[in-house]
Amino acid sequence: MKNKFLWIPFLLLVFGSCSQKPLEHQEVLEVESGVETTENYIKVGSVEEARDFYTWTSDRIPMVSAHRGGPYPGFPENSIETFANVVKYTPTIVELDVAMTKDGVLVLMHDDKLDRTTTGKGLVSDATYEEIQTLFLKDEDGNVTDFKVPTFEEALIWSKGKALLTVDIKQSVPYEKIIEAVRETESEAHAALITYSFAAAKKLHSMAPELMLSVTIRNEEEIERFEETGIPWTRVIAFTGVTERPQEFNRALHEKGVFTILGVLGNLDKSAIARGDQLYTSFVQKGADILATDRPIEAAAAIKTLAPSKSSKSKYFKK
Repeated sequence: MKNKFLWIPFLLLVFGSCSQKPLEHQEVLEVESGVETTENYIKVGSVEEARDFYTWTSDRIPMVSAHRGGPYPGFPENSIETFANVVKYTPTIVELDVAMTKDGVLVLMHDDKLDRTTTGKGLVSDATYEEIQTLFLKDEDGNVTDFKVPTFEEALIWSKGKALLTVDIKQSVPYEKIIEAVRETESEAHAALITYSFAAAKKLHSMAPELMLSVTIRNEEEIERFEETGIPWTRVIAFTGVTERPQEFNRALHEKGVFTILGVLGNLDKSAIARGDQLYTSFVQKGADILATDRPIEAAAAIKTLAPSKSSKSKYFKK
């Protein structure tokens, strides 16, 4: 099947009216008040629709995944305000990190320690949720913001009808608590769980067979090893690593009906800064369906230059 790299017209209109400069701090969506000004929503209402959305077809819509939520100056990683900022520019998959407090509350936090991203110090696991709520988040430059550490539940509720999530589960967090939160908030349709081994994928699939999984598959051998797990391809998004893969390998995954996620965060993002953002389009043209990036606004703006056309997937995008 010949690959077609398509976008939908309304996205072009949205991008055309936006600059690539991140929003100023005061322009963030007022999440708690319910004020909604963005049109870049992804609306997937059931697990069946999620599977359909992530099933590769020749009219698939290339997208970005905002690593750690897509932090920019004034917008710290793993905060709901930051998610809303990125969604104001582009439909996105939000990648977030979940850790657990001393008293068992699931919060969004990448590091084991509070020091880098908050005004606190010490291990997340040594702090209670009440203590963490006294802290403020810091952006990538170390500037203190007005934003608080959100809970996983708050992120799940916010994302409904707005963005898809991929959930990076920190080692200290029991899978049972993640699955419980997803089910209690009825978020099965839009929360995919990230795994780093086939054993972890098998365990999560056995515990929650309805959920989509992000599974690392980087070569033909790993395709074969994945098939030995018995997990249906309809439950999988393939993370192909942080190095560009051959077009033939991406095609092999597409033949399974699987979306690919290429991690451009790090070296490939730096290459785009040095060589120009159109580098992102070359990744898509070689079969990367989702670009996991630290520069989601810039990467999405580059991708939108690909030829637009109608897509069966466009029904999941709310204008």
